[in-house]
Amino acid sequence: MSALALYFMSGGFEVAGYDRVESELTLQLSAEGSLIHYVDNIDKIPEIYRDINKKEEVLVVYTPAVPEAHTELNFFRDKGFQVLKRAEVLGWITHEAKCIAVAGTHGKTTVSTIIAHLLKQSELDCSAFLGGISINYNTNFLLGKSDLVVLEADEYDRSFLQLYPWLAVVTATDADHLDIYGSKDEMEK
Repeated sequence: MSALALYFMSGGFEVAGYDRVESELTLQLSAEGSLIHYVDNIDKIPEIYRDINKKEEVLVVYTPAVPEAHTELNFFRDKGFQVLKRAEVLGWITHEAKCIAVAGTHGKTTVSTIIAHLLKQSELDCSAFLGGISINYNTNFLLGKSDLVVLEADEYDRSFLQLYPWLAVVTATDADHLDIYGSKDEMEK
């Protein structure tokens, strides 16, 4: 989520958000102007984002890690705001790009970071949404000048089906997320 926040902030959008705990990422986002709070309470949402008369100007993005009973998420849903999963937004952002989607049970962060680094060091360049902080760039979001975008294609909750990969890299297909897929055969399908 922090990479998406950085993406929108780089485009000049105001960003606010909720997280359960303060971290280096949330502190960095706050230092760069994002309004972050850590209590599930509608009153903690900045008023500009709660204004029902301006709901067409607000995009609410969440991950499957947010429980269905989350008060703030349900406020936005009940009031008719545009509410999208993180994967849907990544698919929307990269739909017209040459998306290099890295999926698999193990190694997504490492492989996507290596691919992004190789592209950044070449004449091709890229943007990247990484699952972890790349030590050499000190970030999980890279903004490039080309139409290449590297990202992790998370298989949890079938999220990766929201993406439009130009190139797919699958690192491993071990039985994982069987709470979603039911069986290894269904996951591989």
